[in-house]
Amino acid sequence: MQLPAHMEPAPIPANEQQRLEALHALLLLDTPPEERFDRIVEFAAAEFDVPVVLLSLIDENRQWFKSKIGVGLCETPREISFCGHAIHCDKVLVVPDARVDERFVDNPLVLDDPFIRFYAGAPLILPEGQAIGTLCLIDTKVRHLDSTDLSILSALRDLVVTEILSPGKMPEVMP
Repeated sequence: MQLPAHMEPAPIPANEQQRLEALHALLLLDTPPEERFDRIVEFAAAEFDVPVVLLSLIDENRQWFKSKIGVGLCETPREISFCGHAIHCDKVLVVPDARVDERFVDNPLVLDDPFIRFYAGAPLILPEGQAIGTLCLIDTKVRHLDSTDLSILSALRDLVVTEILSPGKMPEVMP
């Protein structure tokens, strides 16, 4: 995908090599959907009344969706991902209106289908500090989150991380 001339992709984290090693060690990429993650994503969609919720894992060149509601794609290029920006945050990255945020105003996902307006991404941070992806909410209309909303999204994110790190739940790799 060609980036608009003045759009800059998200910066690469300083710990990118360690982050990618930790992500790959989890053996989650390119695995089938799992009920334990799908339940969390479904709850988030209902709780926040948003059309799109993603459990996104940020690989070297893509963001891949381990669980999703509201999109048919399995992945998008990392360079246009909102989640690529969110993994640089300690807290939830909230973009109330992407059309007026300089990081996203020229993003193809804002200018064209799916016409993202609102984004809230809670980074999935492993105990060693690597942010491997996000639990994110997306809407086609401008929205705001209050402190209670942020607490709920953060708690759901923490539940995702707990599930990711749960022993004995090794996923099958897709052929």
